[in-house]
Amino acid sequence: MSAPTATSWHRGPLASYDCETNGVDIHTHRIVSAALIHPNGQTTHWLSDLDGAEIPKAASDVRGISTEHARAHGRPAKQVVDQIAHALTGELAGQAALVVMNAPFDLSLLDVECHRHGVATVAERLGTAIAPVVDPLVLDRAADRFRRGKRTLEALAAHYGVPLTDAHTADADAGAALDVACAIAEKFPDLQVPAEVLHGWQVQWHARWAQDFEAHLKQSGKAASIDGSWPLRSIGGKA
Repeated sequence: MSAPTATSWHRGPLASYDCETNGVDIHTHRIVSAALIHPNGQTTHWLSDLDGAEIPKAASDVRGISTEHARAHGRPAKQVVDQIAHALTGELAGQAALVVMNAPFDLSLLDVECHRHGVATVAERLGTAIAPVVDPLVLDRAADRFRRGKRTLEALAAHYGVPLTDAHTADADAGAALDVACAIAEKFPDLQVPAEVLHGWQVQWHARWAQDFEAHLKQSGKAASIDGSWPLRSIGGKA
């Protein structure tokens, strides 16, 4: 790491993205709702009709959106996916750093959704890789590596003193992820670097974490293959 600079990412343009889904498999599950929020509170929210897909009761109970509600009030899934990809592209093209908690899940699922509906991915629209991305999970693992306890968004919000009400709704989670990321930067000045530099560090940090976690699982007698790609998973990547 290097010394903090006046061009730290958390003092520049920022936007935070979160999506809520009907499951945890990036290849088969769908975006239910999503939000893009800015530090000034400006928020864009999407609700999809899932193109006829179902929302299991377990997911509905957590997120508060039923299949019936999504079909009645959501916009066509293709339109929603296209608009999300367009909005994220606009932020990155405008030099904003994009905050995404557990980026390999949310961004990879969006990629799969783009392919499913035949619309251009964020990377295809940008003409380059998705960057810069700031992932509070990766930052926390690297900056406070040996701290015990969970590293869910709710746990991180509590640890860094960030209010989080209505957890597991896209708007609340996107806002909390943004605040947690900035709180981490304030607590660990070594992270106060330009967004492009931080992005490159996170690629390395996530790969190292995946390698260490996979080794730990194997030592425990568990078969494991942990994808070290970030901020997008490789095709077929797990965890």
